[in-house]
Amino acid sequence: MTPQPTVWPAFRYEDAPGAIRFLVDVLGFRETLVVSGEPARAIAHAELTWPEGGGVMLGSTGGPCDGVHDAMRPGGGAAYIVSARVDEIYARVKDSGVEITEELTDTDYGSHGFSVRDAEGNSWSIGTYRGA
Repeated sequence: MTPQPTVWPAFRYEDAPGAIRFLVDVLGFRETLVVSGEPARAIAHAELTWPEGGGVMLGSTGGPCDGVHDAMRPGGGAAYIVSARVDEIYARVKDSGVEITEELTDTDYGSHGFSVRDAEGNSWSIGTYRGA
């Protein structure tokens, strides 16, 4: 059983529904909760879980004031995702045409991974390194 996430990186998007499609269909997150907002197509709150543990939260910009998250701007975030399926995810990314910012490589500290940039500029790195 995958443990419940206890750390939730948060992102804001101009096109949150498009971001969800990228994160689910290309990277492999699971859509856990999506709360619609105003105006139409806005996402007030979304939770996506990673099948190997962890998750991210995201929402649309321009919604009602909710404190700290209103100060967040699209494209300034980054996340590192640990996976045992790096090559499989890389193949999906290549097929999708998403911008790859670092090609698949092996590091001297034992990681096998790559990095991509989503349509709004956030960086997503996927690798096997689980930390020291």
